[in-house]
Amino acid sequence: MIHAFAQRAVFGSIDSTNAEAARRAANRDYGPIWLRAAHQSAGRGRRGRSWLSAPGNLFVTYLGPTARPPAQIALLGFAAGLALTEVFAERLEAGRVRLKWPNDLLLDGKKAAGILLESGVANGGGHWFALGIGVNLAAVPQGLDREGAALGEVIPGALGPEAAMEALIPRLCHWAGRLDEEGFAPLRMAWLARAHGLGLPIAVDLGQERVQGVFEDLSPQGALCLRKGGDAQLLTVSAGDVFFPGLSDAEA
Repeated sequence: MIHAFAQRAVFGSIDSTNAEAARRAANRDYGPIWLRAAHQSAGRGRRGRSWLSAPGNLFVTYLGPTARPPAQIALLGFAAGLALTEVFAERLEAGRVRLKWPNDLLLDGKKAAGILLESGVANGGGHWFALGIGVNLAAVPQGLDREGAALGEVIPGALGPEAAMEALIPRLCHWAGRLDEEGFAPLRMAWLARAHGLGLPIAVDLGQERVQGVFEDLSPQGALCLRKGGDAQLLTVSAGDVFFPGLSDAEA
């Protein structure tokens, strides 16, 4: 589903690489193509949140066609998370780099990267998808409503955007390939081994309500499994914002 040697386009400045992917798809151009920008003027995260641009950070989106339905496309977010942990862990102690459900990479408990997956119906009945990745390499963007971290704050000059993309692509292709060939099971196990807060109390904002319990597992479909206190009920959450009371990371 991910092609390492797909065409590449690099922009000095753009509103967002995911927005550019959507524009191309609207014009029946489904790639595959890697879209990277040195600067984004209107970067986005999940639920339309702003993802601010800071010089020296990585902003990249992969646009491609697929015959898979959105529920399966969404599992690419786990492939991207695993690939990011490997890029960071190659330069840091592995325990400092963790994954937060559903789409964040944490460095020392603080957000260092985010993943945004979008998809739509292509002309002819298939689907297109845009896998956007933003990584704090050089600096943490200013004005965030949560704590952030950057690789360059720990190891100055460790990795520039182009080098980070070159390191990320083969790892992303590896995990996406395993997803294609073996299904979600191997990614699920690898992700859980790197999960932040597994076995600890969490709260999940579902929009209309907030539920609390213990982060117990991932479902075979990538949903968060929450064991609610008291009644031992297991709740499966497909979408929501996660908080970890007592831990250092804020809601993302």
